[in-house]
Amino acid sequence: MAKQQKLTAVTRLETGRSAVNKIKQQGLVPAVVYGGHDKPIPLTINAREIRNILSHATSEHFLVDLEITDGGNKTNRLALVQEVQHHPLKGEVLHVDFHAVKADEVLHAAIPVETTGEAAGVKNFGGILEISMHALEVECLPKDLPELITLDVSALGVGDAIHVKDIKFPEGVSSRIDPDLIVVRVSAPTVEIEPVATAEAAAGPEVIKEKKDDAAAAPAKGAAPAKGAAPAKPADKK
Repeated sequence: MAKQQKLTAVTRLETGRSAVNKIKQQGLVPAVVYGGHDKPIPLTINAREIRNILSHATSEHFLVDLEITDGGNKTNRLALVQEVQHHPLKGEVLHVDFHAVKADEVLHAAIPVETTGEAAGVKNFGGILEISMHALEVECLPKDLPELITLDVSALGVGDAIHVKDIKFPEGVSSRIDPDLIVVRVSAPTVEIEPVATAEAAAGPEVIKEKKDDAAAAPAKGAAPAKGAAPAKPADKK
């Protein structure tokens, strides 16, 4: 079961961009809590407090004991952190959505997948461990919500896999995901085959040189000398 974190919140009336800027200047983060048939309640939470909780959480979907102050009244609501918006560059928390739940209400959440052990196919045969699903959607009562889904991959050989249907979920936890989906598998190692050089390729391309025909190169007997060439001298008579 996931441990419930305690988080304080204060209701807010002002909304909009200018109100959000004022909230941030005070070291607060805008938030909202939904739940059942109740109207959404705009909140502010302490930026340092939510950062600290997120830094120790295994995922961004976890239960909190939300203590809400509204004027002079304080109420506690069990809520699931539904969504956390971060600044794309700075990473700071911009907004948090909470979903209020009841102790007897079935909730849905994405739980991270963690592997333990070293797969036999990786250790002995150089296989590659591939995690196809890093989180699984589960449904359960709040008291049964797990922090992690741990899978022992030690027995996996090359070509073996763990499917959703192979997972033994904690008591009270189930999943509606396609049971035949692969969560983790060990694939065969990638082998690069180098091309083998043939004798002809090693020798290089054959260079064919043009050979002039001797008969074509020599002038025909009795043929007139080429234009511009000096006339042949008659042979000396003995």
